[in-house]
Amino acid sequence: MSRWWNGIKSSWHHSFSLLWLVLIALQWVSFTEPFWLETTTSAVLLTLAAVAVIEILLPVKWGYRLVLEALAMLYVVYRLILYNRIYVPDPWAPALRDRLPDAAAHMVPYIWFALAAGALLLLSSWWVSSKARILMFLTANIVAFAALDSFTSSILWQEVAWTVFSGMGWLVTQHLRSFQLHYPRGWTYLLQYPFKVAVNIAIIFSLVIVTGVNMPDVRPTLTDPYTAWQDWNGVGKSSGSGTSGTSEEGGGRAAAGSSSSGYSLDDNNLGGGFNFDYSPVMTVTSDLRTYMRGESRSVYSGKGWSDDDRLKRGPLEKAAVGAELDRVTASKGETRTLQQTVKLLGNNDYPVLFGGYSISKVDSIDGEEAGNGLFWRSVDSEMLWGSTEDLAYPQTYVLTSEIPVVSVQELSKQTYDQLYTNQDIERYLQLPDNFPKRVSDLAESITQSAQTPYEKVALLQQYLQVNFPYTNQPDLSRKKSRDMVESFLFEIMEGYCDYYSTALVTMARSLDIPARWVKGYAPGEQAELPDNLAQQGIVNNNYTITNADAHSWAEVYFGDYGWVPVEATPGFTVPLLTQSEEPVTEEPEQPEEDKAEPQQPAAGKDSSEGNMHLGVWSVSAAAAVLLLWAGYQLWQHRMSLRFLIQRLRNGQPLSPVQKVIVETERWVRYLRRKGMLKEEHETLREAVGRWSRETPEAAGSLSSLLRLFEQAKYSPDVIEDKDWRSVYTEALRLQRSLRTRR
Repeated sequence: MSRWWNGIKSSWHHSFSLLWLVLIALQWVSFTEPFWLETTTSAVLLTLAAVAVIEILLPVKWGYRLVLEALAMLYVVYRLILYNRIYVPDPWAPALRDRLPDAAAHMVPYIWFALAAGALLLLSSWWVSSKARILMFLTANIVAFAALDSFTSSILWQEVAWTVFSGMGWLVTQHLRSFQLHYPRGWTYLLQYPFKVAVNIAIIFSLVIVTGVNMPDVRPTLTDPYTAWQDWNGVGKSSGSGTSGTSEEGGGRAAAGSSSSGYSLDDNNLGGGFNFDYSPVMTVTSDLRTYMRGESRSVYSGKGWSDDDRLKRGPLEKAAVGAELDRVTASKGETRTLQQTVKLLGNNDYPVLFGGYSISKVDSIDGEEAGNGLFWRSVDSEMLWGSTEDLAYPQTYVLTSEIPVVSVQELSKQTYDQLYTNQDIERYLQLPDNFPKRVSDLAESITQSAQTPYEKVALLQQYLQVNFPYTNQPDLSRKKSRDMVESFLFEIMEGYCDYYSTALVTMARSLDIPARWVKGYAPGEQAELPDNLAQQGIVNNNYTITNADAHSWAEVYFGDYGWVPVEATPGFTVPLLTQSEEPVTEEPEQPEEDKAEPQQPAAGKDSSEGNMHLGVWSVSAAAAVLLLWAGYQLWQHRMSLRFLIQRLRNGQPLSPVQKVIVETERWVRYLRRKGMLKEEHETLREAVGRWSRETPEAAGSLSSLLRLFEQAKYSPDVIEDKDWRSVYTEALRLQRSLRTRR
């Protein structure tokens, strides 16, 4: 046992180096996690842990360690494929020899990832063995993270911060190892004061952490190389066809400000930031301003909407110009017929024709041959465009839409059973298996006072609009959770329409209310008519839609009343018709971005109090260390501080004689607090004599203090700094003697 312990102690530097390496490796796993299978990520993490434990706890010959580590990797991968049911053993082959070929086949490719991770960890720990190599290794990792942050959609500042932290620890470990080798006697002496060494290291780390946290959050002044190159080549601009990868005003996982607003072709990974692009997309002529509906999505993955294959979302049928479309109608839902003329501005190519919900007929299209590219999906109310022929996207088309007229009073009374009995709604209740429980709990908390689905949706809509400020540049550094909605509701707590609409759909589904995610365009702008035309009663029915109007919202299904659009994004208003109101057509203004931070709801607090992030704890611990260190430094230099105050009062430094007098006044004040008063008619010598008779145990210290005072005050002897320090030391003895007095 003692031999094993001595082996661990002798290789302490190797153990610490491995720990810092594992911490850096975890940052790379964090970067690759969104792209890898969950089993692959687990295999790599467990392999790193197994290799590190074996290297640290088994200081045997390297050959034996390699064999044990290889066996550990094989066992880890084997258990993972069993746990995730990637490999199910054949019950007719009970012998291990019969099962091995099948198990080995299923371990591919996970075993290669595990072996690569273990090999890289061991090679790095062997090669990075000096200060120069540590700096080179850290520089390579930081540069790689910085390049990936600039040239990909990932935001990796947290990974860079942890890499720098690990590098500091690694350099400290290397410095201590070098000190041990070059100064063995000093190392032995140093080991006698481990607390002092640990405190100094903790103070340095705390200073770095607190300084980094309190650095001002400044938007980058210079554009990163990739975005600059895209802008130079005209690629960074959104053309409205989704080339920017944005779903609304900028979805996607792009870094803040790296993309432009526009209609998206890919909604798998929502979030990020964007810049407003006000280039015009289309003009719409209509008697009623409506949202221009494009497509809907139903399958939420935790990162976005994954059912992006337009040909497989549901049955399609060929659509003919001028023919009535086969629509799914609501038996109790009322609609208003609306004709819209759409004119495209530019040569953009879209996967759909846009119209108010829902299109009932395409009246005309520029060029009859273009009608060959129209396909209708009635279940989602989507007019898709696509053709194997060389046909350009229609530049002008006229269509007829059916706009729902919502019976608010009647809907608000309809219960779950009245709305959804015998309704096929499973598709619109889908949520991932790992959907965060605290999101569902929050939805329950918000809607606990409501009884019907319509009332619950109204409360969810109000909560999202009131509590979360709108911004096109959300602070993604707050994001910790893997689920997009969870990170929005509990961490980022700000965003744009993709965040609000996805949150409303998923929270409604968690309450068993069917809903789907929809994207298209907000109504756009109407030009003001001259006063003379307005006075003649002429109405402007033309409005212009730009890329900045690209938008997403929710649609909620209310059984026989059909689908109803619901707007959760603050500052936007879906123009709805109701049975008791005129059309609501207010201009959707861009929300202010300087609203106050939303207050976390009670349910959110309850569910997240036990989930404080490691970053918060580390910063709090660093701040506590620095406060303790500052207090200790103030205590250690309290005499210098007192003399500094006296110097400021006198306007010049104190001489050693003046310092003796100041220290004498201080111990006399201390005696006064103890009840030993100096009478006005007494000299200090007379008072000291009386105090010595009253407290014999303090007589020696009092006599010494009196002698030092009279020497400084009346003697021609030269007083030095050591004399006033003697007064301070003797005063401490006096205090101790008085404390022990009963």
